[in-house]
Amino acid sequence: MPKLALIHGFHLKNVRGDVLGGVTAAVVALPLALAFGNAALGPGGAIYGLYGAVVVGFLAALFGGTPAQVSGPTGPMSVTVAGVVASLAAVGVSRDLGAGQILPLVMAAVVIGGLFQILFGILKLGKYITLVPYSVVSGFMSGIGVIILALQLGPLLGISTRGGVIESLTTLSKNFEPNWAAVAVAIMTLAIVFLTPRRISQWIPSPLLALLIVTPLSVLLFGDSSLQARGFDPIPRIGAIPEGGLTFAMPNWSDHFPVLFKAGLVLAVLGAIDSLLTSLVADNISQTRHNSDRELIGQGLGNTLAGLFAGLPGAGATMRTVINIKSGGRTPISGMVHSIVLLIVLIGAGPLAAEIPTALLAGILIKVGLDIIDWGFLLRAHRLSLKTAMVMYSVLLMTVFWDLIWAVLVGVFVANMLTIDSITETQLEGMEADNPLGGETSNSEITLPAEEKSLLDQCNGQVMLFRLRGPLSFGAAKGITERMMLVRNYQILILDITDVPRLGVTATLAIEDMVQEAKTNSRKAFVACSNKQVVERLTRFGVSTIVDSRRTALEAAVKELS
Repeated sequence: MPKLALIHGFHLKNVRGDVLGGVTAAVVALPLALAFGNAALGPGGAIYGLYGAVVVGFLAALFGGTPAQVSGPTGPMSVTVAGVVASLAAVGVSRDLGAGQILPLVMAAVVIGGLFQILFGILKLGKYITLVPYSVVSGFMSGIGVIILALQLGPLLGISTRGGVIESLTTLSKNFEPNWAAVAVAIMTLAIVFLTPRRISQWIPSPLLALLIVTPLSVLLFGDSSLQARGFDPIPRIGAIPEGGLTFAMPNWSDHFPVLFKAGLVLAVLGAIDSLLTSLVADNISQTRHNSDRELIGQGLGNTLAGLFAGLPGAGATMRTVINIKSGGRTPISGMVHSIVLLIVLIGAGPLAAEIPTALLAGILIKVGLDIIDWGFLLRAHRLSLKTAMVMYSVLLMTVFWDLIWAVLVGVFVANMLTIDSITETQLEGMEADNPLGGETSNSEITLPAEEKSLLDQCNGQVMLFRLRGPLSFGAAKGITERMMLVRNYQILILDITDVPRLGVTATLAIEDMVQEAKTNSRKAFVACSNKQVVERLTRFGVSTIVDSRRTALEAAVKELS
């Protein structure tokens, strides 16, 4: 089977477990796909979430690099699509799916995002995407959870809202007239998804249980005719779902391309982060190792085709992946089975799904939003590290009130700067100087072997000894530069970097400047270093007075002063 061998992790030894895992994952995915579609595109959008689950789930499993991963619409991706819809509405595009204006544009952004993900995989960027600091990931995911909660408050109360968090909450406050039948549906849904005993939810997931129980109850208790007879407004429902399954639809790239390009890039980056983090979870549970770059290509192919078939973009879905693995799924067959089951449902259950209340889907998403929020880290981050907590809370607020992609970029930048500052402090802790003129370290405080201590004492305070340890990045250059002026107070400078395994370019330049400062002031300078690569780098930068050890440097200093 040479062609099937090209599928990462494919084998036929676990077919029974893969089929069971795929079916179970599909059961969980069905209500979530409908809910995410409705949340992303508004009334009438539920079906497009199901389209995305079918296409992305199948192709990401077939071509991806995480064998047991199940892909489909997720919270971050649906929130991002909702942001795309709001951006297009701001430039005058009608949000009405029936008008046929917004959907081709949104799908163009989905295709662009998929192509970007393929490019990320080809350029082998997968390993870099997973290097995002945990404080940033936690803040971002918690922000996504808050956005989901804020956007679903309106549908939960039967009030129509559109746009982002601020616009949605503003509309809710101005038009606060709850549909009490929808509120009743929402309360029933929340009761089921939060209170279903574990022994039951192990066999039938609580979101699906809510879908199967609350939908017929809403028809019996709150049918449109009975509500109108009692003078109440009807319950908002997801409406008619097209029959016949997937259909090809050409996106519209010609209008508003700058907006679509940016939206596609955001979808690509967030989808990549979401998928690869889920891949790490899958590795931990299944004791396997994923291929990050291949996973990006698989996700990209799935999202590109999803956009061409009017499907919501997707990513690796953590909850569905975990359920798949725990149910026996181990290979890409499970993800493909999950999509085939959803396709069968799509073809045959359209009329039934049309009666699903949007308040029910909102209730399901309230549970999803609360689960996405990283409560464990959110509530104790300030006790672990104040700086980490500030980064996490800042990313959370930027995600909710500003922009998803900028929240991640700014968070990564700030977190990395704080990390470099911390590393630099560690790197410079070993910088010691014999400085009788009031420096931080005196000759008596320097711990040296007896022979080297004797050699240093013979110099009678005329030698400044700097010792640096660990790999020196550009952050350490500042500390070296700050001590440069001390060279003028001594006759000889000894810079001990024998314990430095790696030297960055900026730190190398700082060392070169310090040696040059000594020469300019008619002082002698020695650099003690035994690492071949570090010596070669210093030599290329013109540092010539290099000796193989600190003792050799001290012996040369004694000789120079005698």
